[in-house]
Amino acid sequence: MAANSGVVLWLFALLATTLTHPFLPEARWLMVHLLLLGAVTNAILVWSTHFARALLRAAPSRRRWEAVRLLSLNVGVATVVAGVVGQVWQLALFGALVVGASVAAHGISLLRLMRRALPGRFGTTIHHYVGAALILPIGAVLGTLLAREPADPVHGRLLVAHLTVNVLGWVGLTVIGTVLTLWPTILRTRIPDGAERSTRRSLPVLVLGLSVVGAGAAAGALTLAALGVITYLCGALWSLSPLLVAARTKPPQSYAAWSVLAATGWFVVSVAWFAVLLATAPDWAAAGESGNRVAVPLAVGFAAQVLLGALTHLVPVVLGGGPARVRELNATLERGAALRVVVANTGLLVCLLPSPSLVRVLVSMLVLSAMASFVPLLGGALRRSRRPIGPVPTHPARHVPEPGAVVRGRHTGMGALGLAAVVLAVAAGAAADPSALGGVGPSAAGGISATGATTTVRVEARGMRFRPDRVSVPAGNRLVVELANADEDVHDLALESGERSGRIAPGSSGRLEVPVVGRGLDGWCTIAGHRQMGMLFAVEVTGLDAATRSDSVEHAATGHPTQENDSDAASQQNASPAPRFDFMAAPPPGFRARDAALPPASTSRTHHVELTVREVEREVGVGVRQRLWTFNGTTPGPVLRGRVGDRFVITLHNEATIGHSVDFHAGSLAPDGAMRTIAPGSSHTFSFTATRAGMWMYHCSTMPMSLHIASGMFGAVVIDPPGLAPVDREYLLVQSELYPGPSSADADKVNAERPDAVVFNGFANQYDHDPLRAAVGERVRLWVLDAGPNRASSFHVVGGQFDTVFAEGAFSLRPGSPGSVGGAQSLGLHPAQGGFVELSLPEPGHYPFVSHLMVDAERGAHGILEVTAP
Repeated sequence: MAANSGVVLWLFALLATTLTHPFLPEARWLMVHLLLLGAVTNAILVWSTHFARALLRAAPSRRRWEAVRLLSLNVGVATVVAGVVGQVWQLALFGALVVGASVAAHGISLLRLMRRALPGRFGTTIHHYVGAALILPIGAVLGTLLAREPADPVHGRLLVAHLTVNVLGWVGLTVIGTVLTLWPTILRTRIPDGAERSTRRSLPVLVLGLSVVGAGAAAGALTLAALGVITYLCGALWSLSPLLVAARTKPPQSYAAWSVLAATGWFVVSVAWFAVLLATAPDWAAAGESGNRVAVPLAVGFAAQVLLGALTHLVPVVLGGGPARVRELNATLERGAALRVVVANTGLLVCLLPSPSLVRVLVSMLVLSAMASFVPLLGGALRRSRRPIGPVPTHPARHVPEPGAVVRGRHTGMGALGLAAVVLAVAAGAAADPSALGGVGPSAAGGISATGATTTVRVEARGMRFRPDRVSVPAGNRLVVELANADEDVHDLALESGERSGRIAPGSSGRLEVPVVGRGLDGWCTIAGHRQMGMLFAVEVTGLDAATRSDSVEHAATGHPTQENDSDAASQQNASPAPRFDFMAAPPPGFRARDAALPPASTSRTHHVELTVREVEREVGVGVRQRLWTFNGTTPGPVLRGRVGDRFVITLHNEATIGHSVDFHAGSLAPDGAMRTIAPGSSHTFSFTATRAGMWMYHCSTMPMSLHIASGMFGAVVIDPPGLAPVDREYLLVQSELYPGPSSADADKVNAERPDAVVFNGFANQYDHDPLRAAVGERVRLWVLDAGPNRASSFHVVGGQFDTVFAEGAFSLRPGSPGSVGGAQSLGLHPAQGGFVELSLPEPGHYPFVSHLMVDAERGAHGILEVTAP
């Protein structure tokens, strides 16, 4: 039990990281590795040694070397975490070597234990442990190579191999070997006939599958890697199938049994899904993203649940104290068993399906609560184990449950309560995100009777079009549209009568049904901006005479809402009009503008940047709020700065409800892979080297690009010109336009180029209320980027003259240059252009800075440079 303190500590670290992950670097990596590398690996070392001694009936031995291995393992894990988070590759390498050496030593100790002990019935379990321990050092090496963020296709190949070796090899082999004896013990039944034989014979198949995946990754052969995962899956099914007999003989009745059973189900489904994704992946970059997609169900659904289920069963047994004590401890750890299992598994399923961001957030917090409840329950069990045993009930009508059992009558109620909690979370998230709801319009039947026949059509969403975009249906027929998404972005299909396919992820299919078609119907994709891009659909009706057609049109027109933009009918009918800006309004006391000060470039020549796409609501003017699509929750996104020759490693996480991407103008590389759209819940890593100086823009390049930029998805990269002189003050301003609509930007306003406001750094006139500051005689450098998407800028400081102008990579004016006797009054920029100007101001005062396209200055592109005495 003392050895398990490492497991508990890593679980506490995981819980803290999960609660604070929006504010932590490398948060996704941390959550996965704190669970798998920290908690699960500690548990494997502790319990595999315990099981090996028990199964081999080995004599007790001194625990010194076991303690040394555990201590070195945890030092290695902590060092790996510090190296990756701190971006110190050498530290991560050292930690990985320590982890690999500790686990390899564990495997060797088990092998020596087998040779000393008498032959046992369950020696195959120890074979699984030894094989897993000798595989993990390979995974540690692969993880170290991944820490250097190689470019695709190497990154994708390493990621697939790393996931396979560490999760399917290290964790998978250990669990498959353990459940041979642990599963019947949890169920309190005998081991099924043939289970040992199946587990023993399947082991070579499992190892062969892992080897084939590794060979495929090394050779760059995706088909071979997919074949390896399929081989591994066959071996896993072979080994696990006899254990289902035990579950049919004695159905699960405890948290431990349910949790291990659910974990096994997630394991099989995830491995099968991984095989399909690899077999259909077009390249290794997509294969790497497939690995990221299956990592969540493997980590949470499989590894976390099997760990919690096993510990729930094992802790009371190891603490001991007699049957009465074990019953007490089981009762403590089994509290809310059905509720916790249902919430964890249905919630995880909801999080994996395409769903609005807010829904995923609420449901994921339920899943976290269900799993994290084990920690306080474990504390309660430990406290109870130190108390005197309470009196054993003696009433003849009262049944004392066996260890591991839960009162059967509570199962249904607690399970229903868990399901209701998940449903309520989904409903609350969907209600708060109107874009997730479908519109309801007049009936598609139009007064026409059903014929009983069905028309089925197959439609493909590709290239921002429905293909075909028009279908004919005989009057009265039922219509079934089978919609396949062949694009890189999420799509759906909604009809004006209210039927919807639901959001369909790239590469997936959906279905829309209309019970009776009696009139012509218009349809469109409801994803923001897609309708404006031309994703329209029409249903034409054949077989209507003129009188009937007139009646159906009149019937359809009654109460029919007009669709004005890309959002669904319900949200548009209920939405309030876009708020109006009052450019003369003053903010409340204590207002602070976005810090425009530009820090100097760091000394590091490699910059690791994590950009997370989030949908947030922010104030964009005094009293005006807008739902924005952002990088890291701000508009503009984080400012990056470096020098010529610096390498930028970019990891994009999409936590929004639709597909997004990122295009960095500061790098020169083919956009096909690096700038591709990634689906909600996915991540993507690529890198570029800054070879030229300048003020560069980055932005989402998913179509419609204008809407994504107008909704807030842009930022600035400063690559200093060589020899750039230091200045006293350095500020950065990004000009952009605001088109607030009922939800995010209004696509029709964007298309018509009718902004409600033009702003610096995301908020109208913010530097009027919280000015930039300088002193008389100080040299001030002002970097300016025009992010657009549509309006040009003519940047001017009222009362100031520029003696230095740098735009689009070149100086057009600088002090001391030959023939330089003049100055400049403005910096002219088109969208996606940038540069800087420098000036010194002669006397104290308030110097307005504006875009000298005066209509824009008057609608928010205005600020103050406050100059004080020296």
